[in-house]
This record gives sequence, structure tokens and C-alpha cells, in this order.
Amino acid sequence: MNGRRLRFCRLASPTLRRVSEVQALLLDWYAREGRTLAWRRTRDPYAVLVSEIMLQQTQASRVEPVYERFLARFPTAGELAAAPPAEVVIAWRGLGYNRRAVALQRAAAVIVARHGGRVPADLDALRALPGVGAYTARAVLAFAFGIDAAPVDTNVARVVARAIAGRPLRPAALQAAADAAVPPGRGRNWSAAVMDLGARHCTARAPRCAGCPLADVCAWRRAGGADPSAATAPRRTAPAFAGSDRFHRGRLVDALRQGPLPAADVPAAAGVDHSDRAASLAARLVADGIAQWDGATLRLPR
Repeated sequence: MNGRRLRFCRLASPTLRRVSEVQALLLDWYAREGRTLAWRRTRDPYAVLVSEIMLQQTQASRVEPVYERFLARFPTAGELAAAPPAEVVIAWRGLGYNRRAVALQRAAAVIVARHGGRVPADLDALRALPGVGAYTARAVLAFAFGIDAAPVDTNVARVVARAIAGRPLRPAALQAAADAAVPPGRGRNWSAAVMDLGARHCTARAPRCAGCPLADVCAWRRAGGADPSAATAPRRTAPAFAGSDRFHRGRLVDALRQGPLPAADVPAAAGVDHSDRAASLAARLVADGIAQWDGATLRLPR
């Protein structure tokens, strides 16, 4: 399905009138108070794709310095695809979830092999890239190509459920409502505006309704009922990070960034006491394409 042919649901006339109010108020607020982020200063589809992969499960404040350094080292999909994988993992330092670096390089290779080095402006083609799901594909369409697609993350889901629908929405209905709310031809600024509102006012806990540009037109506030976003996007309790396998894998990858490790040094580098656990951590890195064994030495991939 081509990104320019996305189909949106029809809205009932009262909802349509409210959406029109929401659109005008939110775009006006964003023009005054939108966040200044490095990836919002470009429409280069490759740069936008890099930023969106980096932003998966990572705060914008951590991404920005790594994003600029990464693009300086790998300014095109072709250069990223051709780089030694170890250099890509090293350049990813500071972001965590290192398998995303491997997936991004694999996506670059597909872009070069199948799309002539150009990021495709097509929803299905984007979703076929390694590491790219529904949200990331739509974000690239909106922010790089100006297509009226609506990337739905947790921030967007809250705004749509609260301000527009005023009720819980299942995933398909949520995406349809988000798509229908995009002002024609304004997909880029609109999606950024909704994300900013969700991050700054329409927060998961204790939403800051005072000062919110949509306070007077918010369907949830008007109804005075239970928070619809609680059912639309149920909260999950994140497991403790310290001491987790992800924590120790991160330590091991950081050690590998300094150079190869003899097998005997892997437990200490990972910060674990048992060789069996160290072997399991190393095996996971190898399976994810983040590391490889060279005889009895663990190293970043060549």
C-alpha cells in the first residue's frame, strides 16, 4: 500500500467539528511552543529513519548527541550498509538496545539492494525493512515525505483517546482515529504537535491540563468520566534494569567496544559471577548479530 493512498475512517459530524477545533488549537500551539529537535530540522528520509530507530524505547535527550555523531560517520544508507558492523555498534554507544544498531545496518543494506539507496515512500516497503514496525514506518512517511500518515506511539494514543475520542479505543480503531485526525497536507507538523502535547501536557500520570491548548475542547474533560487512555494503552510495569540480563549484556557490549575479549574474561566484563550466565549472555549477543566468536575470543562483528 502506497503511503500516499492511506485510507482514513469517516467521522460523525459532531466529532468532525471537535477535531477541526483540536487541529486549529494544537497546530497554533505547536507553532509557538514545539520542541526544537535535531531530526526536525531535516526531511532527509535516511536521517529521519535513523532518528526513529534511535528513538525506539529511548528518550530524545539521550538520542540527540548520538544521532548527530552517527550521521556524521554514516551520512547515507550506502555508507552505513558498507561499514564494518563493529564500527556501527561502537557508534551506537549511549543508546542501549544494541540490536537496533544491527537492524538499522541491515535495513540500510536492503535500501541499497532493493531501493537504489533511497528510503522508500511506501508503507509496506518501509515495514519490510529490518527493525521497522508500523509506528516507525508511518513516522518516516510523515516526517520525511510529508504524507498524511499518523504514527501512533504512547503519547499520541493518549491524546487521541482523551481529547478526540473521549473513550477507550482498540488498536485498529485508535490508528483509524489518529489517521482521520490529520489535517490534510499537514501530517508532518501535526504528528510532531500531537507527540509534543503527549510528552508535555497529556502525560500518563497526572496530566497537566492547566495550560493545555486543548483543555476547553478535550472530549474526556467534557465528559468528566474515567480516563479512557487507561484502557486504550494499559500500563506495564517495567522490570528492574540493574542486575537484569539486559544490564549485563550492555556491560559486555561496552567492554567489547574497547576490544576483543578472551572467553575467560567474559564473566568479569559482563559483571556476573557464573560462567554459565556469561556464556548465555555472550550467546544472546551472537544470536542478535552484535558479537561473534573468533576461536576462543569474543569480538564485535567484522
